[in-house]
Amino acid sequence: MSGAPPRLAVEFADILGARDRIRGRAHRTPVIRSRSVDEAACCAVFLKAENLQRGGAFKFRGAMNRLLQLSEEERRRGVLAFSSGNHAQAVALAARELGISAELVMPEDAPRAKLAAVRAFGGKVHLYDRARQKREELAAQLVAAEGRVLVPPFDDPRIIAGAGTAALELLEDAPELDALVVPVGGGGLISGSAIAAHGRNPRLEVYGVEPETAADVKLSLERGQITAIADNPTIADGLRTIQPGELTFPIIRQHVREIVTVSDAELIHALAFLLLRAKILAEPSGAAGLAAVLARRVRGHRQVGVILSGGNVDPEPLARYLETDARR
Repeated sequence: MSGAPPRLAVEFADILGARDRIRGRAHRTPVIRSRSVDEAACCAVFLKAENLQRGGAFKFRGAMNRLLQLSEEERRRGVLAFSSGNHAQAVALAARELGISAELVMPEDAPRAKLAAVRAFGGKVHLYDRARQKREELAAQLVAAEGRVLVPPFDDPRIIAGAGTAALELLEDAPELDALVVPVGGGGLISGSAIAAHGRNPRLEVYGVEPETAADVKLSLERGQITAIADNPTIADGLRTIQPGELTFPIIRQHVREIVTVSDAELIHALAFLLLRAKILAEPSGAAGLAAVLARRVRGHRQVGVILSGGNVDPEPLARYLETDARR
């Protein structure tokens, strides 16, 4: 007889608590319908527009939920986060709103728009070279030297719970969904989303989407254990992780039906389609869910929810993406 499934770091009650905690601080983003999207996908698609969230991405939900639970002593110490961009923006913005000092570790090749936003929100940026340094090590050094509170991008129960509030809202607005499709980086968004979804409807099927060149979660699931990959390039900088988190991986194993992958060309096509046909601006990471639906990686469903996780993209690459897709 098999044993009971392991106790997970986040439960449905945590998602509900996060929703109440961040209410009035995070936007309740709209669920957008598009006939063009439905026709291309051959199903009814419900787009949760987290590109319209504060800071331009779902990350604000988790950052605000985490910072609201700091003690007074921790607030005085300030916070530090590492991120390719969206989490850094979210932490800087939430910290400014709460009167907390924030420092952010970001790669030198982070999108300029994300770097500029972090600085505009009052965050102090520490840049690092992906090829020579590990962000976790630099962050640990800074935390040790300055005594700040580390706010990780995904592997924290409060971050996961906050991220899950986006799916909770989507299911409240579109309760008849039979599938939910979510971009996957380190797993915070899909972990929170899956727990929120199954808290509302245990039969709903949850899919994750990774870039072909950064499919660490898919590989880890296939091997039955957390498995690191090389840091390979992808235009989806927000999904460019090398392994799932210690807390997110068990949640994904228990709650996610399948992880599928998409190419950079498919990400570009979904981004261009969203902008030109549905008038929605998404970054490549944010368009991953729709890319999988348009590429028929997710099949056999009538009503599909897709989380558009972010919309922070620099103008120059956006122009290249549109030109590239026009030549298809």
